[in-house]
Amino acid sequence: MTDDDLRSRLLAAYDDQMRGFSSGPDTVQDHDGCVVRLTGGHRGFVSTPRDVGVRGAGLDALIARQTAHFAAHGQAFEWKTRGHDLPADLPDRLLAAGFAAEPRETVLVGAAADLAADAAPPAGVAVRRTADPADLPRIAAMETAVWGEDMGFLADHLLGLLTARPDEVAVLVAEADGEVVSAAWLMLDRDREFAGLRGGSTLPAWRGRGVYRTLVAHRARLALEHGHRYLHVDASDDSSPILQRLGLTAITTTTPYVWTPPA
Repeated sequence: MTDDDLRSRLLAAYDDQMRGFSSGPDTVQDHDGCVVRLTGGHRGFVSTPRDVGVRGAGLDALIARQTAHFAAHGQAFEWKTRGHDLPADLPDRLLAAGFAAEPRETVLVGAAADLAADAAPPAGVAVRRTADPADLPRIAAMETAVWGEDMGFLADHLLGLLTARPDEVAVLVAEADGEVVSAAWLMLDRDREFAGLRGGSTLPAWRGRGVYRTLVAHRARLALEHGHRYLHVDASDDSSPILQRLGLTAITTTTPYVWTPPA
């Protein structure tokens, strides 16, 4: 199989299975035609098939219905687009409707079996799975230090997932001398071949030592144990080269477009 054939096969499976969301304890999922809409949580989400099926004024009306819905709930929301979506002018119409584009990410997919090779953490680092609520603010504090913005909401987000879907999320922490130096989690969505890599942030002083690779391998093994064939991730420009070196394949891009209710 050529690289192009592999990419096409992975992209087809992704489009078939990964165009929706799983509801959490504080979210409600519904549909508006082809739109899958998730209301509640930190912010709402919208996803669509590759082709939304409407053009021009019809597309503008579809967008307007989503902003009206979330305005009624007083909530910001993300419209998740992919680089191969149709129509091609969807991003321009979202911008014209008051959305703001966040950084583009690369959608990567890899076979879990290929990523599950043993990868011991560096000396002095211990990796463990946790469902302890006391660990979650520590993870959020590490993420805040990495990204330079308040990520405190992550503690509540992870607690909600662990409470509502304990069999579908696995949270891993990497610690050194009692400090959380990296953390990541895995979404084990039912009835899908794909398990989702989430998190994966590492304190700057601990990068380049294999901590990230170890967390990927741990999650790949967990995915296999739960019957998932593939891992997928929306990767930043920093993470994408690392993950591609580990064996994941870039199949498309994704750009979040975020609409915020007027003050």
